[in-house]
Amino acid sequence: MATAPSQRARVRRAPARADYERATIDAILDEALVAHLGFVIDGQPYVIPTLHARIGDDVYLHGAASSRMVTMLGAGIPACLTVTLVDGLVLARSAFHHSMNYRSAVVLGHARYVEGPQERAAALEAFTDRLIPGRWEEVRPPTRQELKGTRVLAMSLTEASAKVRTGDPVDDADDYALDVWAGTVPLTVEPGVPVPDARLRDGIAPSAAVTDWAAGAARLQTKRNA
Repeated sequence: MATAPSQRARVRRAPARADYERATIDAILDEALVAHLGFVIDGQPYVIPTLHARIGDDVYLHGAASSRMVTMLGAGIPACLTVTLVDGLVLARSAFHHSMNYRSAVVLGHARYVEGPQERAAALEAFTDRLIPGRWEEVRPPTRQELKGTRVLAMSLTEASAKVRTGDPVDDADDYALDVWAGTVPLTVEPGVPVPDARLRDGIAPSAAVTDWAAGAARLQTKRNA
């Protein structure tokens, strides 16, 4: 769908599964809880799992101000951020054609330090509400010391692509006659019952933000599995 924003962002393997629409890319980034950030420092490649949050045309990251990763990314080294959502195992009649149904997004480019106080505050709020929407308003905000020890980075979504696989296994024509079960096994991430902190004072129940999010996530998975 649409066209690749650049040659290096173009999906080459199974290009029919590519999707360059921003709506698709945004939806995948917004649903995924964990991103993997790839970069090279001193000739050595690294891939680091990290929390992310998207606001408009940027995806935000954060880390300790003293982190080498944060320092090098802020200096402008090339970076690649990826997220993957696995929706199911695809079981074919042959070993060769086993696969997964998935939605993935790749963002290429350079990170920049977020210096403006308003943008920085919005990003920090987005990180918290990315986990549980509305949580930022329920908790203590960062102290000046905590803010001093944290750097926020942003990557533009200018060079981004998505890749999606859905549906049944695709077997060789002769294999459809085999007496082997084939199909898909859905995989989901579902919220469980909130477990209180061992040091939580008596009489404090989960907030509406927590319970509403858990119920909404459960409904979404039920709808997706239907």
